[in-house]
Amino acid sequence: MQRDLNRESQSRLSRERLRPDLQRRDCPVLLSQRLVLRAPHEDDIDAIAHLANNDKIATMVSRMPHPYTTADAAKFVERTKEGAIGNCVYAITKAENGEFIGCCGIENIPDDDSVVEIGYWLGEPYWGKGYTTEAAQVLIDMVFRTRNEVDHIDARCRVVNPRSRRVLHKCGFQFQGPGMVQSLAIGGSVAVEWYRLERRNWMSLKSWGGQR
Repeated sequence: MQRDLNRESQSRLSRERLRPDLQRRDCPVLLSQRLVLRAPHEDDIDAIAHLANNDKIATMVSRMPHPYTTADAAKFVERTKEGAIGNCVYAITKAENGEFIGCCGIENIPDDDSVVEIGYWLGEPYWGKGYTTEAAQVLIDMVFRTRNEVDHIDARCRVVNPRSRRVLHKCGFQFQGPGMVQSLAIGGSVAVEWYRLERRNWMSLKSWGGQR
């Protein structure tokens, strides 16, 4: 009897892995002026490992280990396929040549359909060019245009991360308060700032014109 139950459980898990729609919403490819946001895949593994193995990045996000290896990148790509990481995880790539430059994504808040949380990181060689803001804006637009139940989007950045704070300001997020989160790379709690973008504010900003 127990063997039958175990067999059925394994079969169900296998079916769920083959049907990521059970765990993730539809996550369409997103286009902007310079970028294509699409699902990460195996061809990205080396680029992910190369760019993410940077303590300037790992210490600014909560769930990235450091050092970051090719095995970590392969596990990340596999988990995104299974829907184990958030609801939509995107590779940020250049429209002109498909070059991988970073990641962004949205994640549901448990038991609250009215809010999602946005996150992002960009490889250091691409900082200062407006790519993160451009990726965040197209991702925000997708959320508010396709998810009528979402009233606001939350984001958090470390208090020592002025670049991320500037992205949030450009996207219309407003400061809500301080907080603490666990950092995998640091191995402890770090101070963060909590920001929020309300749907009504997005509606007044959705033309995004010239905000880079």
